[in-house]
Amino acid sequence: MARRKLGLWLIGAKGGVATAATVGLLALKKGWTGTCGLVTALPAFQGLDLVDWSDLVLGGHDIRSVTLYESAQQLVRNNHALDGDLVARLKPDLDRVDGQTRVGTIQNVGPTIEGLADHSVRKLRESPKAAIERLKEDFRDFCRRQHLDGLVVVNVASTEPPLETPLPHRWKDLARLLDRKRCPLPASTLYAIAALESGFPYINFTPSTGATPPALDELAIERGTCHAGRDGKTGETLLKSVLAPMFAARNLRVMSWVGHNIFGNLDGKVLDDPANKQAKVRSKDRLLHQILGYSPQTLVTIEFIESLGDWKTAWDHVHFQGFLGTPMVLQFTWQGCDSLLAAPLVLDLVRLTDLAARRGERGTLTFLASFFKSPLGVEQHDFIRQFQMLEAWAGQARA
Repeated sequence: MARRKLGLWLIGAKGGVATAATVGLLALKKGWTGTCGLVTALPAFQGLDLVDWSDLVLGGHDIRSVTLYESAQQLVRNNHALDGDLVARLKPDLDRVDGQTRVGTIQNVGPTIEGLADHSVRKLRESPKAAIERLKEDFRDFCRRQHLDGLVVVNVASTEPPLETPLPHRWKDLARLLDRKRCPLPASTLYAIAALESGFPYINFTPSTGATPPALDELAIERGTCHAGRDGKTGETLLKSVLAPMFAARNLRVMSWVGHNIFGNLDGKVLDDPANKQAKVRSKDRLLHQILGYSPQTLVTIEFIESLGDWKTAWDHVHFQGFLGTPMVLQFTWQGCDSLLAAPLVLDLVRLTDLAARRGERGTLTFLASFFKSPLGVEQHDFIRQFQMLEAWAGQARA
């Protein structure tokens, strides 16, 4: 099959996850790193017509003027999350990607994220509809200049406060909100609209609203494209989705499950705001009832501890009941580099979503559920069963 150039457009292009994904992709292109952590490198996905690493072209939106090299150096200094020599060798490539980054929007992102934006971005006054048109033109211009055959837009920006306003379920009704002075739609949804209206797939790797409203699924189908999300499943929740089915299968009753999360990167700083934290806690705490069939007492905490940098640490205490009513305890500690757990999944999602789009799949891509804490269109949270959905799709795509 003829090779094709695919654009990868990152929302939050200078953040930790986007920077790690960028460094990773550039290293893969040069053959300077292996494929550990990449799901699409597993045998189950060999033989699929996935885009080659060398054919992916990077661009993105951000609200800060920091360079990618500076962001990568921050991850180097941040408890050695990235290798300094690798980042130094990639500086010319990182500088070139900087040239493909455009100014994003801060519509309804909340005061904490607004405070991170450059002064010029905070001064920008535009209606939601005007912002969408500007973002769409950025996509079109990128595709023209890079002679791309397609584009996948991925949201890896900071977590917005949850959207509490009820929204219309039909796209034509939701679209009318864009003309209002007090439009409630947040930036993540404006990016989603811009991508889907342009016919490009949209992936929401964050707990933010994004393409969650049903009206946007209607828009995706209408424009002949697809979307997936939300909130990448990389750490403590991944373990919950693996361990909870064990308790269910052994008929061990979970009485309480407490998870305490601490980390110190920019995402942690944003989540230190109670409004932003609320969206993340909701996403992390919703799967136990579905897997177990009942609701144990739960507590999820997320705290910003600056000295930890990108090294997210989670301590979980599971109090469960065994035979003859005997109470028992499982405790575990999970520590991982937050950005480097997420980055390979972003690259996997782009390859899989692009293939699904080329196969003519429209609307919500439910087979990608294993990648997300709150997968759209799927009530199944058992990780193994979710992964079996992905493997089954791969088998169909290969056939």
